[in-house]
Amino acid sequence: MPKGHDLEVTRRDLMIVGAASATMAVLPYRSLSLVASAEAAATAGPVATDVGFTVNGVALRLTADNRLTLLDALRESLALGGTKKGCDHGQCGACTVIVNGRRINSCLTLAVMHEGNDITTVEGLGTPDDLDPMQAAFIEHDGYQCGYCTPGQICSAKATLEEIRAGVPSHVSGDLTGPMQVTPDEIRERMSGNICRCGAYANILAAIQDVAETRA
Repeated sequence: MPKGHDLEVTRRDLMIVGAASATMAVLPYRSLSLVASAEAAATAGPVATDVGFTVNGVALRLTADNRLTLLDALRESLALGGTKKGCDHGQCGACTVIVNGRRINSCLTLAVMHEGNDITTVEGLGTPDDLDPMQAAFIEHDGYQCGYCTPGQICSAKATLEEIRAGVPSHVSGDLTGPMQVTPDEIRERMSGNICRCGAYANILAAIQDVAETRA
């Protein structure tokens, strides 16, 4: 302070200094507490749960980390690699499987949530010697190129036809009370969550229509 100037301390100055001192005193202890909590959680290890479900007609039991997705349980724990991991965010549909008759993105759900459920993957639809009609139609109409999205496409396609048969409406359904029709618009809308980066959409549509017409 230059000579000749008086130091003036106001009430406001004192409050600011006091608040700053209190904050500096609390922060280190709170930070240490958070670090200790994180270390305790890490050393405790993952929590696992015993879960039982039926996969492709086979009853299975699995001790799964509570954080394990159904997709990773199928691929890594049960060695069912047909279901693909694409975006891992529920945006591409490559991981689509059928659970209790309804299609879901298996990357968005946890394995431990499916106690007692009936799960069908592409491996459970048919075999090389006895193809499911939808699998055969995809081959006949070249409904794929690289094939990475194909398992999810086929599972979703089968569920799409079942949804239409059950009268479950979509965004483009015109009549919500009468029988649903298998139209190109219905198929496109219902299959819009399954992305084919190769662009085989026209052939996929043709394959699904073929199966629908044969069934009718």
